[in-house]
Amino acid sequence: MDVNPKEDGDARSGIQVIARAASILRALKNENDGLSLGQIAERVDLPRSTVQRIVGALQSEQFVIAASPDRGIRLGPQLAALAEAAKIDMTEKLRPFLTDLAKRTRETVDLAVLRGKRLVFIDQIPGTHRLRTVSQVGETFPLTDTANGKACLAKLGEKERSAVFANEDVSGEHVNVLLDELERVRETGLAFDRDEHTDGISAVGAAFFDRQGDLYAISLPTPSSRFKLQEGKLAEHLLQTLKQIERLELVNVRR
Repeated sequence: MDVNPKEDGDARSGIQVIARAASILRALKNENDGLSLGQIAERVDLPRSTVQRIVGALQSEQFVIAASPDRGIRLGPQLAALAEAAKIDMTEKLRPFLTDLAKRTRETVDLAVLRGKRLVFIDQIPGTHRLRTVSQVGETFPLTDTANGKACLAKLGEKERSAVFANEDVSGEHVNVLLDELERVRETGLAFDRDEHTDGISAVGAAFFDRQGDLYAISLPTPSSRFKLQEGKLAEHLLQTLKQIERLELVNVRR
């Protein structure tokens, strides 16, 4: 097949413009007060004239707007509209995997998301055992004594962890014990609650980020008498579910 050199050159030029526009948009991320054309040019390592030409095109589509009459350029409303349209309902996407996990284990499966310094339950698949655990969607839970909470803590940075410890009044030797436990969670991908949060209930949990940076956790809360007998099997099933979810390419399990 013959390739028209002009068409090939135009295609490459178009791809380059898109890449440069994307770099400009990324440079403006979190810059609510805006950046001048010179500041943008310096950050993206492009000539000011090139930046001015691309910014002009982005302004015409409202992808960027004037930050103020004298304060440069900031991201525009059309980007927010596109972001909202692209937003993925993780509860809907994950529910088939949660349902399958509940079917394989016959245990209750909980899905939670980290909001501030607390976990919020956003979905639950009830188990089929006569004796099973039940929580309310919308209920909040601490992080330092729950399986899903510790799984999330293991994904957080030191500053965020310290804020959680302070919020939940964790101090002294308990902090060192918990930090050692979180190191094991990072190594295995699994966290455990053995009668810590509620007497008679134990759980295994795992956490992952979605592509927007939100932190989710899946857990299998189980009556402790049954958990002691099934702990290894439940952990294996949860890891299998994590691998299945990872193939969606909507989450980042290893981050």
